[in-house]
Amino acid sequence: MPLAYVAFYVVVIGPVDLWHLLARPRIAELLRNTVTLAIACMAATAALGVSLGVLVERTDLPGRRLWHGLLVAPLAVPAFVNGYAWVSLDRSVHGFTGAFTVVTLSYYPLVYLPVVAMLRRLDPALEESAWSLGHSRARTFRTVVLPQLRPALLGGALLVGLHLLAEFGALSLLRFPTFTTAIYDQYGSTFNGAAATAMAVVLVLLCLVLLLAELRLRGNRRYARLGRGAARGAVPVALGPWRWPLVGVVGAVVVLALGIPAFSLVRWLVVGTSTEFPMAELAEALVATVALALAGAVATTLAAIPVVWLAVRHRGWASTVIERSTYIANALPGIVVGLALVVASLRLVPAIYQTAALLVAAYVILFLPRAVVTVRAGLEQAPTVLDDVAHSLGTGPLATARRVTLPLIAPSLGAGAALVFLAISTELTATLMLSPIGTHTLATEFWSASSELRYGAAAPYALLLVLVSIPATVLLMRSDSPATRTERVPA
Repeated sequence: MPLAYVAFYVVVIGPVDLWHLLARPRIAELLRNTVTLAIACMAATAALGVSLGVLVERTDLPGRRLWHGLLVAPLAVPAFVNGYAWVSLDRSVHGFTGAFTVVTLSYYPLVYLPVVAMLRRLDPALEESAWSLGHSRARTFRTVVLPQLRPALLGGALLVGLHLLAEFGALSLLRFPTFTTAIYDQYGSTFNGAAATAMAVVLVLLCLVLLLAELRLRGNRRYARLGRGAARGAVPVALGPWRWPLVGVVGAVVVLALGIPAFSLVRWLVVGTSTEFPMAELAEALVATVALALAGAVATTLAAIPVVWLAVRHRGWASTVIERSTYIANALPGIVVGLALVVASLRLVPAIYQTAALLVAAYVILFLPRAVVTVRAGLEQAPTVLDDVAHSLGTGPLATARRVTLPLIAPSLGAGAALVFLAISTELTATLMLSPIGTHTLATEFWSASSELRYGAAAPYALLLVLVSIPATVLLMRSDSPATRTERVPA
């Protein structure tokens, strides 16, 4: 639907006017900013996510369970709250450097989490076989472990890239213009729909480039295996004299990603001249945020199941097109998705205009890839031979899915729902446009205060946003708790 909306307006504008809108220095500047930031952040989050995942999972780093929790915890801090924390402490943090720093620190868990989950599922016997053939640990990691991390690494990096293309709040606070912030300005300030739609076309093309690149790198390799592999975890690599210096590196990441936002929030709550605690408004925004996020998380996860099933169990060009099409809307700004739904609802189903149902539909469109990537990682490792065995015993397709497949992918379903919950609780632009009259969420109230530079007034809403995100973050951590691995490792 958002693509149809964009395509319709492209036809209305016409190719000549569209070219004049695109062939401007401003478009070149936005393209350079968006592409440069996306490439830099995807590379940085991939390197950071894999490095931290290996350190926590495959070495004797002191306090691995504690570090795992602290490294996942930044998921509970929305990117625009992170941006607010840095900017309100130091006004000089802006531009590319500020955007790169904040986005990398906010999004690296999207790579770290799936990489850790994949590392815990790998059969250590494969690595031991490589060692027995004389391969070093470094060569074994490069030739045996890293190729098996490919789905998690590419899926996480893809999520980072797509989310960055649609990021508005953090980049606006950090004053780094990209296509998304420019589209919002065009719609919100100058009401120039033609120019905004032309920019949305470029965003769609960038999204297609990302999807095609990820598809090409992923290839057609299958990663499922039968059985649980060796009933033990991999033996941790001894870091020797590097243990404490590496603890310092991991600690520095935690301080930058978690400590700075925490310090800034506490500081503004204590010293902010505009700080106030309107309990009724805070409670109303909290209830609305949780209700919408829960409804959206359930609806989005349910919508992801048939898409992933087709993509993994019935591979082909049609299923690939269906799966990839879900990613495109994710790269569009929420305001474009919101406008498409407003037009469609007013023309087709006026009764649902400005209802919670329409807003949840927008959330499903925007965040379906988060659930698809996570659920797909689980279904990729669920062996199809178990389905065949169930069928040979006379079990029908639905019963096989309920009794065999769904239990296998249940952790992935929970992780996907948690990721979507986190995203919805901090969504801004679509919520501003589509929420029913009188509905205010924590994100919209925070944005209203922070955009007016009332940092103290924004702090309570930011603090509640972080607290609301903690249960979903804990669920993500527990889905692959290090305790499980520790129990499997022989003393």
